[in-house]
Amino acid sequence: MSAPEARTVRAGRRTVQVHRPAKVLFPGDGGGAEEYTKADLVDYYRSVAAFMLPHLRGRPLMLERHPDGVDGPRFMQKNTPEHYPEWISRVELPKEDGTVCHTVCEDTASLVYLADQACLTFHRWLSRTGSIDTPDRLVFDLDPPGDDFPAVRQAARWLGELLDELRLPSAPMTTGSRGLHVVVPLSGRQDFEAVRQFARDVAELLAAGHPDRLTTAARKKDRGDRLYLDVQRNAYAQTAVAPFTVRALPGAPVAVPITWDQLDDPGLHARRWSIADAVDQARTNPWAGLMGRGRALGPARRRLDALRG
Repeated sequence: MSAPEARTVRAGRRTVQVHRPAKVLFPGDGGGAEEYTKADLVDYYRSVAAFMLPHLRGRPLMLERHPDGVDGPRFMQKNTPEHYPEWISRVELPKEDGTVCHTVCEDTASLVYLADQACLTFHRWLSRTGSIDTPDRLVFDLDPPGDDFPAVRQAARWLGELLDELRLPSAPMTTGSRGLHVVVPLSGRQDFEAVRQFARDVAELLAAGHPDRLTTAARKKDRGDRLYLDVQRNAYAQTAVAPFTVRALPGAPVAVPITWDQLDDPGLHARRWSIADAVDQARTNPWAGLMGRGRALGPARRRLDALRG
């Protein structure tokens, strides 16, 4: 009996057609990576929607689509196609040579529809549509030269201690790839230039304290075997992977928020969770209350300048 060509899914107040639900997006590799279909992807995003949508609502997106699965071509989609239904939110934003009509994911139905479009990974802006030039998130991307997660773990601890000294709330997130993101909620009063300069100064201070282990060198050839403290995402039109998004890698790993205490878990690594179990971590609410504690950078800037001398 052939697989059904479409399946109807209830998502909030809407029903969404899922086409070719049996389409394999993540082939198994015989080495431990499980096989997952489009139906599995849709079911995951529907189950995690309540935890993921607060991190997506009101934010322009870049959508990473793999219509033929992770082994096929990748499409990084900024413009919203005309065939998307009218109930999918959009925002038109300026760029150098015109405008871009970004998709904005506001509800479960939109999340399911985009999964049906083989959107595996959601890359979100750090600002919202109502105040597009002033980010309310700051992101440090801890990028190791290889799969050295102990180095990531140590760098995250050092960074967390420094942010505590600056009296800024922060939280780590596995990226589903190799490293961690450390996210700082902001009040949304400073522009991107001020936020990125602050992030750069924090990273440079941390790297200066551990010059054999950390670097802010943008060029790979200048990094050696040191972990890269990447702050380049803190700029207009740049994006970071959203919490609970799936990554286009074997086994469908997921970017998952964690607590600082979970850094001590010996089983932790960047691909610790997949679509099979990420919702279990989501239900523990690891960032409880944190993202609503956005701070202005003025006091932290004064403390940072004092530490820098």
